[in-house]
Amino acid sequence: MEISHIEHIGIAVPSLEEAIPFYENMLGLKCFAIEEVPDQKVRTAFFRVGQTKIELLEGTAEDSAISKFIANNGGRGGIQHMAFAIEDGVQHALDEVQEKGCRVIDKAPRKGAEGLNIAFLHPKSTVGTLIELCEDPNK
Repeated sequence: MEISHIEHIGIAVPSLEEAIPFYENMLGLKCFAIEEVPDQKVRTAFFRVGQTKIELLEGTAEDSAISKFIANNGGRGGIQHMAFAIEDGVQHALDEVQEKGCRVIDKAPRKGAEGLNIAFLHPKSTVGTLIELCEDPNK
């Protein structure tokens, strides 16, 4: 597997409407895209910091992974996952980590925000961090 860079850091927030102004007004970043990903029950907002993006995630249903994360975190948001850009394909990376004994959430890539192919590794196999493997958008 060839990781080119951190594609984005996913931060769960209770409300995009409340979180976006902080990133724009306090940190001086510019939100360049807001998108809903219905099959993941999430709305996202993206900010660019160099080659890396910050992805704010707001659950759109109580049973979404993001809503559950926030509920388990006392109603507060926080870093929910880290995504790595994969140069040699998400499926190839999934196959490689599974061969090495890593537990995966997705056995095959699926579409995520920005139309990129993504897959998640299970935190029980990654020393507690939810890791997303993400198609390198520059390829």
